[in-house]
Amino acid sequence: MRQGSAWVSACRRLYSTFPDSTRDPTESTVYNPKATSYSQKRAVPLRSEFSKSKLWDVKGPIPKITLNTEKLGPSDRTYPTFWLRDHCQCSECIHPDTKQRILDTFSIPEDVEFLDVNYEEESAKIKWSDGHTGTYPYAFLKEHQFGARRSTLNPVTFRPFGSVKADSKTFPTVSYESVMENDQGVLEWIEQIHKWGFCFVKGVPIDPEKTKTLIERIAFIRHTHYAGGFWDFTSDLTFKDTAYTSEFLGAHTDNTYFTDPARLQLFHLLSHTHGEGGESLLVDGFKAAEVLLQENHQHAEILACLETSAHSSGNESVCIQPAYGTHVFHTVPRSNQLYMVRWNNYDRAPKSDWNMKQQKAWYDAARHWNEIIKRPEMEIWTQLEPGTALIFDNWRMLHGRSEFTGKRRMCGGYVNNDDFVSRHRLLKFGRERALNTLGVNPDPLDWPQEY
Repeated sequence: MRQGSAWVSACRRLYSTFPDSTRDPTESTVYNPKATSYSQKRAVPLRSEFSKSKLWDVKGPIPKITLNTEKLGPSDRTYPTFWLRDHCQCSECIHPDTKQRILDTFSIPEDVEFLDVNYEEESAKIKWSDGHTGTYPYAFLKEHQFGARRSTLNPVTFRPFGSVKADSKTFPTVSYESVMENDQGVLEWIEQIHKWGFCFVKGVPIDPEKTKTLIERIAFIRHTHYAGGFWDFTSDLTFKDTAYTSEFLGAHTDNTYFTDPARLQLFHLLSHTHGEGGESLLVDGFKAAEVLLQENHQHAEILACLETSAHSSGNESVCIQPAYGTHVFHTVPRSNQLYMVRWNNYDRAPKSDWNMKQQKAWYDAARHWNEIIKRPEMEIWTQLEPGTALIFDNWRMLHGRSEFTGKRRMCGGYVNNDDFVSRHRLLKFGRERALNTLGVNPDPLDWPQEY
């Protein structure tokens, strides 16, 4: 698979094929001074006019410190001098309770110098020219290695993940009892979600309040315009959304109209009477993105770089759209690692701030993507039952359902990304390592050796 370089310079290459302006230069235009913006001159160059090499140009050598002690491992560790002074972990620089900075970074002399180091049992003590003696736990220093982490990680587009086959007879599953019993059960549940993208919970009491408590084992339930936080609904179109009908619902991401879509979604079918149908559909967006990369790299690059928008406007009191245009594929800027698939053609809003070539390129790529996610080998179909809840990663798994008849009662809720990841990191690593890895990218949860 040649996916490793697919997005490394995707946006730069892609946009080099389009005119700088969103207006196609082949189109005829008429200048009308009454219709122009009040800001006629651009005082500051656009970001695209800078080259990366110019952005990172600095004058003179960068002062560095090399620490050499077996407590940090067999190799020497080198850190920028100012960065190390700025990241002292003592109680004068980091509040012991809040873990927030006390030190004013810009009160440190720009030319601060290293004077001496003493390697103690648990940490290095460094004397600085500004009179401060800094404390640097070895655990903290090991997690922050300048340039080293990228050389040890395989430079690929995707974090490690498992994908369930469409014809599989078994699915990731945990018991309600184990999740409610202790945090180890919660960790097992979260690990299944992180690895496979979804997980069933067996033995859930057929009770909305018990289902609500189950979700809250991970984190608090996110409030939205859909009946506050926890929802308990039937297909009565109380909220003007296709999900509140009995119609077929194709594979999609929820909340694309929010600036920050919910990370997790849980469904629990409480009852289905006087009818049939309503099978649940899951499509692994990460797996589908891999297929797209294999079949057409440029289509993947287009969906990672060209922005679209979305909206939620069905109810009279609601007209929501994200604060900025969003991509179908969201990637971490530095590593180009895919972290979110954001696809919902139902909620896609009109877009006109692109030229003719860009819109044609996007539609071609989106058509290919849409064809992939509808392939039988990509579709996981299951039938929800009372007593079994389904939770899935809304940033990865597209979901839908078949048409149904009769009356269905469903309950569930959303969980935010940051709260989900916080719970996962603390349960998996413990508080000390979670604190030591703050700011480390990629997140240790996504390292191959952790997987």
